[in-house]
Amino acid sequence: MTKRFLSEHNIPFKERNINTNPAYIDYLKSQGFQAVPVVESNGNEPIAGFRPDILKQLAI
Repeated sequence: MTKRFLSEHNIPFKERNINTNPAYIDYLKSQGFQAVPVVESNGNEPIAGFRPDILKQLAI
């Protein structure tokens, strides 16, 4: 849902898939995350889970 939301709102993103790159799991755990999706954006707090209310702000 997060990927679709970002695409539909023309918000560019780079996917880091934990299924194809399991090493990324360690990074997420080291940052305190226990679930995906996690959206990181320059200058903003990371967004955990599907949060369209916050994701909309990235389109501005």
